[in-house]
Amino acid sequence: MAVDELDTRILRLLLEQPRTSVREYARLLGIARGTLQARLDRMERDGVITGTGPSLSPAALGHPVLAFVHIEVTQGHMDDVGEALAAVPEIVEAFSTTGGGDLLARVVGRDNAHLEDVIQKLISVPGVVRTRTEVALRERVPYRLLPLVESVGRSAAKP
Repeated sequence: MAVDELDTRILRLLLEQPRTSVREYARLLGIARGTLQARLDRMERDGVITGTGPSLSPAALGHPVLAFVHIEVTQGHMDDVGEALAAVPEIVEAFSTTGGGDLLARVVGRDNAHLEDVIQKLISVPGVVRTRTEVALRERVPYRLLPLVESVGRSAAKP
């Protein structure tokens, strides 16, 4: 789906001012509310906008330890292991990957001992062959999309 310069301006506002009303966005952009709503609906339908919920902090929820766990899975068990991972609340996301492991999970814990307990739970999942864990020390670049949105917008503005 191609985004144009107006879409980019809309996305920038959504990222910078997520709690603003549609009416206020339209005013700030200098466009009709109906135009804005149609753009938002299209971007949601096309999967550009995937949610509107708040961004939560696992650390503020009492889980300040972050680790990335590489999980090797027995052939043919990826779906079963994926379902089992989805049942572990401390796994905040997981991806199938290429490379040294089959899955990469972002895992949070209350402390190192709790993280170890979560990893032991993962190891006991049928189909998990082994895990390799890397504990994050400090976030260097927080999750962000505004630079990408701006880059896409600059590309869309070029003839």
